[in-house]
Amino acid sequence: MKIALAQLNYTIGDIAGNTAKIIIAVERAKEEGADVVLFAEQALCGTPAFDLLRKSTFIELCDEAIDEIASYCDGITAVVGAPILMQNGTQSAAVVIENGRVQRYITKADITARREMGFLSSGEGVKVVRIAGEKVAIVVGDDFSHLEDVDNDVDIVFSINSRRYGKGLMSYRYETMHNKAFVESKSIVMINHVGCSGEIVYDGTSCVMNEKGEVMLLMKSFEEDFAVYDTLADNEPCEIPKELYRHERTSYLYKAAVLGLRDYFRKSGYKKACVGLSGGIDSTVVACIAVEALGKENVKALLMPSQFSTDHSVTDAAEFAEGIGIEYSVLPITEAYTSVVNTLKPAIGGRDFDATEENIQARLRTIMLMAVQNKTGHVLLNSSNKSENALGLCTLYGDTAGAFSVTGDLYKTEMYDLARYINKLKGDIIPENILEKEPSSELRPGQKDSDELPKYEVVDAILMRMIDQGQHREEIINAGFDSEVVEKIHSMVMQNEKKRYQFPPVLRLSSCAFGHERLMPLINKYGD
Repeated sequence: MKIALAQLNYTIGDIAGNTAKIIIAVERAKEEGADVVLFAEQALCGTPAFDLLRKSTFIELCDEAIDEIASYCDGITAVVGAPILMQNGTQSAAVVIENGRVQRYITKADITARREMGFLSSGEGVKVVRIAGEKVAIVVGDDFSHLEDVDNDVDIVFSINSRRYGKGLMSYRYETMHNKAFVESKSIVMINHVGCSGEIVYDGTSCVMNEKGEVMLLMKSFEEDFAVYDTLADNEPCEIPKELYRHERTSYLYKAAVLGLRDYFRKSGYKKACVGLSGGIDSTVVACIAVEALGKENVKALLMPSQFSTDHSVTDAAEFAEGIGIEYSVLPITEAYTSVVNTLKPAIGGRDFDATEENIQARLRTIMLMAVQNKTGHVLLNSSNKSENALGLCTLYGDTAGAFSVTGDLYKTEMYDLARYINKLKGDIIPENILEKEPSSELRPGQKDSDELPKYEVVDAILMRMIDQGQHREEIINAGFDSEVVEKIHSMVMQNEKKRYQFPPVLRLSSCAFGHERLMPLINKYGD
């Protein structure tokens, strides 16, 4: 059997555009002599579609599109992921089309992802069909975990999926597939989404595994791809990228961030981005990602020093902007800051300098950046990181602002990893001063992040255990971390949920993103 895998980048709600892509792939599969062509879960409508799946007109458009696709399926079988309306609600289905007609709907039974709960209903699960004379089991999404229910005389499984990218998730995915293929002694053909749908990045990386769990075909990661696999050919196992099974994943993080930002802009109709450059690591990395995703001609930077900014911060940021080739403006906020503070004196005057004055500076910078967005159409990118978001070291309506946060799910130490990777990839475009300087928001004289907490290597190690691994404070302390530091970090995390509720959309690059895998009550007195 010749199996075509069409790994495509779909847009949520663009049923006409997605249909056109599917038809082009069907035609290509026919030209290349394929017996069957596979498309990802919810390919027709894009995913996650959330409440669109509850709209009857939306489902009707999908039904009409299936009929259109079927008209091109003469002499070939197509398996297309689509929503269908059943008696108990909308279900995620693999639509089996053969010789111009819909032959069967195979619906997903296991609804396990939070992004699907409440929007999709459970279906019947894995089914066996006959394609090109062979018995094939077809599973949708998480029904893959039920391969033990498939008859022993079925040798091949088609798994249509929408598996998102996240640190550690890819290696887990392929280890699971390897184990299932080996234990159940079945070949597995897995087709996945690629591209960004809002905050979610789908990595693609579709594959074919034989019954020994060996990868026989591996498609591109973070790119559209098309391949035909012949089960009767003399196939040899293919080489696996080291990033897939090892912990050297910084290159994948970078590719995921670039794809996420590019698709967010392209699918939203945006063209240009604006970044506030501080001379620090976070805004520098965001600018690098923006240049790679959108082109340097579409990225503008503002350098907004105050009287507390060091001279080298401005010169470092300017050196970087000139080196990477983006337009930038230096707009000091000292005069505006003094004016605001003086205006406030009747209300808050006579008190010592504190976070109030620091926050005024951050909010003034946001006013400037949003003015550029409103006047020139350069969409503001947020430059925060997960460490600051976790601890609340960010100013509401200041550095928490922006239309999109491409790095908000990356810890501070991961920002440095990305910066070093970018320099290795692009030839030291980030000045060494930016990499070596001690982190500081420069909102008061001589301020350093380490004034309040240990180095970020320690802070992030604690946060990863606390947030990503869900460890209790006692477990972390027993692992050798200072009890006072752990208690302080826990208190800061628990007290700042209100800020995370007001954060812009964050690209999900980890397996435990705030607001999704880690969703805490806004008011929480549990405190453990």
